[in-house]
Amino acid sequence: MTAWSAEVNAARRAALAGGAVLSRHWHQRLFTVSAKSAGSPVTSADLEANHAIAAVLRPRFPDYGWLSEETADDRERLARRRVWIVDPLDGTEEFIQGVADFCVSIALAEDGAPVLGVIYHPIRRELYWGLRAVGCFLGRRRVSVSRIASLRRATVLASRSETKRGEWLKFDAEFRSVPVGSVAYKLARVAAGLADATFTCRPKNEWDIAGGAALVEAAGGRLTTLNGQPLHFNRSEVKIADLLASNGLLHQPLRSLIARKCAACDGR
Repeated sequence: MTAWSAEVNAARRAALAGGAVLSRHWHQRLFTVSAKSAGSPVTSADLEANHAIAAVLRPRFPDYGWLSEETADDRERLARRRVWIVDPLDGTEEFIQGVADFCVSIALAEDGAPVLGVIYHPIRRELYWGLRAVGCFLGRRRVSVSRIASLRRATVLASRSETKRGEWLKFDAEFRSVPVGSVAYKLARVAAGLADATFTCRPKNEWDIAGGAALVEAAGGRLTTLNGQPLHFNRSEVKIADLLASNGLLHQPLRSLIARKCAACDGR
């Protein structure tokens, strides 16, 4: 890990700093809520956590690009080989509702590939971190994806909002689904072998996915679009149409099942 030690250590410190902000706001319930131009909510906790994370990473790595949900996009990042991709609060809706299904997500992409990921759940104090070709860890413990190969025995993490809308009812007889709010946190749990897969047909942003993508791959899993295409990061268009992450063994069975069950997924 020597070549990436500075980045790993800084990313973990940044995640803990951002998480401390979120924990304080979540417990005190004194944060303010406003709407972005697209209508999605943003809280004062999002913005303060973003500032805390940036204060650790940006001065330490001035030559790296920066892409964060809560920072105006500087397209100059597209010319950088290495780019930090940050969501200071993934699961804002749950945070507002007082549901502990949110986290800090930090990734470092190199030439579009997620090299390093750190995801921190500040209420449960779970620090997931992983590095390509090194491995994935929960705290100090090395973790890896599960070895479940049967859909009938699989636990698949579902979107909380998609579950409420009834979009996962079609899968009730296929596997056990568990609703979780944050996309990044779902990916972290798949990487750690605490669940076997997760997927969505709904568009997500790079900052929702990049940290978890690094963890899943470092833990020996697989993450693609529903078409089976690999994901690339630090693109000009930050929206990603859909997502499937698994332990690898379940990837093709899930792709086939989704293709049969989800007419809304454009025939995938």
